[in-house]
Amino acid sequence: MTAAPDSPLAARFVPSPNFGERRIGRPNCLILHYTGMPTGEAALDWLTDPASEVSSHYFVWEDGRIDQLVAEGARAWHAGKALWKGESDLNSASIGVEIVNPGHDGGSPPFPDRQIAATIALARDCLSRWNIPPERVLAHSDVAPGRKRDPGEAFPWRRLWEGGAGHWVEPAPISGEALFRHDEEGPPVRALQAMLALYGYGLELTGVYDRRTRAVIEAFQRHFRPERADGEADASTVATLKALIEGLAK
Repeated sequence: MTAAPDSPLAARFVPSPNFGERRIGRPNCLILHYTGMPTGEAALDWLTDPASEVSSHYFVWEDGRIDQLVAEGARAWHAGKALWKGESDLNSASIGVEIVNPGHDGGSPPFPDRQIAATIALARDCLSRWNIPPERVLAHSDVAPGRKRDPGEAFPWRRLWEGGAGHWVEPAPISGEALFRHDEEGPPVRALQAMLALYGYGLELTGVYDRRTRAVIEAFQRHFRPERADGEADASTVATLKALIEGLAK
């Protein structure tokens, strides 16, 4: 007998065999993905195939329909090797939502309005039932910088925030050049790394503007300064990061 969906917004439960037991008592964040495949049907087949060893809790179609694949109380396999605020088992700590979109390799087409409306409603429902703070609605790229790009800079993060899910400030205008050269060292680089780590990104305070730091900056830009996601820390990026941190303190 197929289980009933946890969310009243899900139309059906399409069970995936790819799950396990949560190693953390309850989810404390929501991680958004794009499917990154040519069709939703192909993505759903993959997420429910035992050979794939991947899954998510929810699956949002282009027309706004929502399927549930794994019970919220179970550990879906969607985040992989990831880190946020010191937590490395993000599969245990999160609810994963796959959003049908071919992604960067498919030309980054716009996410349909009905799909985004459904994603906002689902996010608000999950946040409410699990008491998850809105700033813990994260991108896969936030928790796996350099390894993952989804759901990408084409995803309408501001609309998500306006709908009551997520954290956002108006990005500072882009002006000027990058503040640091590649592999530049010094206290200003360490201070930037410290701010990124304070917000939640997994980043060691090396004091070197190295490849890992640039990957984290690019992930940050994809989410919070999507106009230009190039991995270069310019004044706009730093000002936007500072404003986000100040917003959490209010």
